Amino acid sequence: MPDDIPFTCQRCGACCRVPGYVALAQGEAEAIAAFLGLDVYAFTERYTTLTFNRKDLSLSEQENGSCIFLQPDNTCRIQPVKPLQCQGFPRRWKTPRLRQTCPALT
Repeated sequence: MPDDIPFTCQRCGACCRVPGYVALAQGEAEAIAAFLGLDVYAFTERYTTLTFNRKDLSLSEQENGSCIFLQPDNTCRIQPVKPLQCQGFPRRWKTPRLRQTCPALT
């Protein structure tokens, strides 16, 4: 999706329900931990997992595959400090299934 095409999030939560990695870039674990009032070690223990390459951290998922920070009202618990990967939706995502389920993209 080009940057000049308007996109208005409908707060449906579809993007947060797609199973898969939400990789954390450098400094994001620290920012999220501080936002939650946790030290970075407690945050990583409780809310992250190692990616398949065993080098990077990803946010954990709920049992249904949703992001650990997706709340019942479809809002993000860490909205002010959400990872760049999340901030880049939909322009940086190339997930056909998601594009079919997001009402703002259909």
